[in-house]
Amino acid sequence: MRLVLHDYWRSSAAYRVRICLGLKGVEYERVAVNLLAGDQRGAENLAVNPQGFVPTLVVDGRPLTQSLAIVDWLDANFPEPPTVSKDPFVRSGQLARALAVAADIHPLNNLRVLKRLETQFGADQAAKAAWYAHWIVEGLTALERMAEDAGPFLGGNAPDIADICLVPQLANARRFDVPLEAYPKLLAVDAAMQALPAVQAAHPDRVRPT
Repeated sequence: MRLVLHDYWRSSAAYRVRICLGLKGVEYERVAVNLLAGDQRGAENLAVNPQGFVPTLVVDGRPLTQSLAIVDWLDANFPEPPTVSKDPFVRSGQLARALAVAADIHPLNNLRVLKRLETQFGADQAAKAAWYAHWIVEGLTALERMAEDAGPFLGGNAPDIADICLVPQLANARRFDVPLEAYPKLLAVDAAMQALPAVQAAHPDRVRPT
């Protein structure tokens, strides 16, 4: 089975998939898609991702899109270690925590939204940074409450789909200088994740083009 990941080194959605691939020990190739250069809207990327996004995981020529859908496929085909539980209640909690990031924070802060704020509403860099921080604070505040029983990971003793989403989001928060002291549980989970070699290998600085 040949897996080819089309990604951008700084994309948090692509970062999630790299973490999942690493945790499962799955070998794959990478194709860089430069979002700042607009490669995502080029014919090559649109051929595998009609939305013009990253990531796309091409499996033996068949493209899979949307990071959480890709994680779900990986769980079905490479079940160890699992990132979602077979227990319906546990699974629901895992997905709720993952979506608190992937559905409630990330879409409001991605590159195309920030560009739209600038082009349509005249937002300058300070305004965009304030917008970015607002949604991160709102989302992480809720997730800190949802992590009440966390330890060492959000769902307990092993990383799950929510941890995979948390790591890139905290990396983005740090990049935009969003204070994180109010989220000790999330920071502890992040530290536990960062201690894993698979997570270290997926870090944007490790895959950044030279």
